[in-house]
Amino acid sequence: QVQLVESGGGLVQPGGSLRLSCVVSGVNFSIYAWGWYRQAPGKQRDLVARIIRYESTIYADSVSGRFTISRDNAKNTVYLQMNSLKPEDTAVYYCNTWPSRYSWGQGTQVTVSS
Repeated sequence: QVQLVESGGGLVQPGGSLRLSCVVSGVNFSIYAWGWYRQAPGKQRDLVARIIRYESTIYADSVSGRFTISRDNAKNTVYLQMNSLKPEDTAVYYCNTWPSRYSWGQGTQVTVSS
């Protein structure tokens, strides 16, 4: 059974930073591309960043230059370093394969507010 467990969210002031983690179990982690997605209230879930097997990354325009996705195949974990956070980054953040194949985890709430 595949499990996706996100953590690291919280309340942060504009301009602050957070590092999200997603621990994956029940799947051969290293063979997949992985992505971070986010869903703000009343909006659809969108892809924020993705990383393929050999570290190639792609970012949504809204986060390019501020967010960095990375992976540790030995730990079955994908990370999202978020810097220079803005109020519009407020959302629940999820990880999944890219494209998404598995049931979504509980996500981690990120709130950017002064």
